Amino acid sequence: MSAAATTRQSWIGLLIPAVLAFAALVALGTWQLQRKAWKEGLIATLNERLAVPPAALPPPALWPSLEQAREEYRRVKFSATFDHGKESLVYAAPSAFRPDVAGPGYWIFTPARLTGGSFVMVNRGFVPEGRQDPKSRADGQIAGPVEIVGAMRWPEGRNWFSPADDPQHNLWFVRDPLAIAAAKGIHPVAPFYVEEESPVPPGGLPQPGKLMVMLRDAHLQYALTWYGLALVLLVVVVARVRSWFGDTAHKPEIPDGGGRGA
Repeated sequence: MSAAATTRQSWIGLLIPAVLAFAALVALGTWQLQRKAWKEGLIATLNERLAVPPAALPPPALWPSLEQAREEYRRVKFSATFDHGKESLVYAAPSAFRPDVAGPGYWIFTPARLTGGSFVMVNRGFVPEGRQDPKSRADGQIAGPVEIVGAMRWPEGRNWFSPADDPQHNLWFVRDPLAIAAAKGIHPVAPFYVEEESPVPPGGLPQPGKLMVMLRDAHLQYALTWYGLALVLLVVVVARVRSWFGDTAHKPEIPDGGGRGA
């Protein structure tokens, strides 16, 4: 086989995977730009909703028609009575919405009974490790009707890394008010829960707090990284192909030897 034919096979063998890799890198960069636009829109929407003064809690008759995309993070206010005997512990993973909370601990989910008898699960706030026993924070177990202000949230999704809930030990690992309500025999219950902002209970525990939008937005950096890798790949492939063709241009073609022995 001639040197030119060998070179042609070599650069074609390089070109096909290089084109696929280049296309993949560009696609990843473009996807990150799309994610950036989505994240910026989400942050703007959340900031807008969390800045609006609280409105009345939607009545139970409207609960089945509420849409998460339209209603989540809207601030509400309502009067209810906590059923502290059925509070639940939800393991508190780091939250981008509660930067004031640090260290290991739990969210306290407590059913709040409305005037008509329906319930809303309320995340009353954070307690650190060692204070999960209600007796250790008895001052915070407010009796009687309470004016609650907070933001509406929908159940948290479970993923492959979420441990199984442990209702027997009153411990959950995802914020799922419907699962908690079912385990506690609470009904009827809202399909959402409320992240409490106020009131702050006597003694300060559970620790409520206003949600803050602290979502990380590094998608531009990721996009530039993928596009940069695509550019490096392009430069390397072009340089390699040029070197091959340069070498071929300076090499004499070696005959097959069919004319020997004449």
